[in-house]
Amino acid sequence: MDCLKWSYQGGVATITIEKPPANALSLGLLEQLSIVFDKITENDKIRVILIHGEGRFFSAGADIKEFMNIESGAEFVQYGRYGQNLFERMETFPKPIIAAIHGAALGGGLELAMACHFRLVAENAKLGLPELQLGLIPGFAGTQRLPRYVGFARAAEMLFTSQPLSGLEAVQYGLANHAYPEHELFEKATTMAKMIAKKSPVSLKATIKLLNYAKTKTFYDGVEKEAELFGEVFSSEDGKEGISAFIEKREPTFKGT
Repeated sequence: MDCLKWSYQGGVATITIEKPPANALSLGLLEQLSIVFDKITENDKIRVILIHGEGRFFSAGADIKEFMNIESGAEFVQYGRYGQNLFERMETFPKPIIAAIHGAALGGGLELAMACHFRLVAENAKLGLPELQLGLIPGFAGTQRLPRYVGFARAAEMLFTSQPLSGLEAVQYGLANHAYPEHELFEKATTMAKMIAKKSPVSLKATIKLLNYAKTKTFYDGVEKEAELFGEVFSSEDGKEGISAFIEKREPTFKGT
């Protein structure tokens, strides 16, 4: 695998996102992640999963250059649904998944982290959904998961302004569980993962199933509507302008069309 590496020891599988320089979430990376989860499902020795990023970031977002190869809004809808389905699988996965976030978890990177059962962060990490800065919207259920953690008003502010939270703020607002100095993060996350791995896999699986009952029909309706609007906004002139401006490293000019 050219985007991920993974291994397991003592009941804990560690998945490392390894796609320099920004660990961008390309379709290929998502497909590789799905394959890794297939393998972990089959391995009874693995009881907990820890996801982190290699290099400077957890994941700085989607691979925007890849968007240039998507030709229609309908194709973009399918792209969004693929990510949504994978992240729903993660949130309902029968083995606990922990995200250890350093550097940045932005856009799709934060959506990936929010699909984990909980998040541990470096104090100086940046967590946000900056898609509106590109004339786009989140497409991997970010609009539905973020308000569950930080509340409607805080989620609205983060989306409208594209401003990220620091790791310390993420803990304060409920998006992350604990913040540590960056050099301590992975060790602290591994220690917690090992502690959880000692629990009964039967009780962990049952608890994850019960926690997911908190997700209402409205949540799933919102996820479906997000995929639809993901494609609609991508097809807009503003969407095209935002992507072009990002590629060309300039300020976008949005016209509302």
